[in-house]
Amino acid sequence: MDERPQRFGDFVAVQRHGAVAELRLDRPGAMNAVSTELARALAGACEALGADPGVRVVVITSTHPRAFCVGADLKERNAFTDRDLLRQRPVTRAAYTAVLDLPVPALAAVHGYALGGGFEIALSCDLIVADPSAVVGLPEVSVGVIPGGGGTQLLPRRVGAARAAELIFTARRLPAVEAHALGLVDVLTEEGEDTAEALALAARIAENSPVGLRAAKRALRLGQGLDLRAALEVEDAAWRTVAFSGDRVEGVAAFNEKRPPNWPGE
Repeated sequence: MDERPQRFGDFVAVQRHGAVAELRLDRPGAMNAVSTELARALAGACEALGADPGVRVVVITSTHPRAFCVGADLKERNAFTDRDLLRQRPVTRAAYTAVLDLPVPALAAVHGYALGGGFEIALSCDLIVADPSAVVGLPEVSVGVIPGGGGTQLLPRRVGAARAAELIFTARRLPAVEAHALGLVDVLTEEGEDTAEALALAARIAENSPVGLRAAKRALRLGQGLDLRAALEVEDAAWRTVAFSGDRVEGVAAFNEKRPPNWPGE
């Protein structure tokens, strides 16, 4: 670990592990329920990490032993007027968007409950690593709302429209093994190893070109939903941003000289 954690408000901390940034959801008294304050902190942390050229990968973790994040803070919302809820909406939406818009690869390390907005935070990442205690789902219709942090759009991109409809309409919670089998979770670890394995995977990813990682993520994200010809144009544009970069020059030289690359990151 490089330094002491950086705090973003009371509920989010960022710990650097070299080029990997671990973003910790740290509201253990409420199982990381997404309050207005936590949403602001999450957005602020993601924006800072996205702007930091030294960050190559982000891993979102939880300090609570039994939950990644249980979703919206319904105790806070219980006291809201309609006007309060409308005023909060841009704040919470900005938090989920900030995770989705991270320009570097993002991983979620999930154990325990990842429900509603908590699962949407994970879905906004590129990869989800979970241990056997994980329970995931989008149960919003059971409390009279719908997934509002990207769930109705992100889940079908993972599992298809019909499977997503079944899961959202039934508000079903899935245990880790079933979630992994259906593709809601990408890596299933041993008990208690989700954070360690996600950080190890992030470290392997971070060994690669920072310019290449950002361009590859951009191509993957922007190409989704486009027809093949349009998507290939997206890929070509991303290729051009790396083809004439210092990272490309260094990568080719290191390969030919049989040595690890020293990426300039530009």
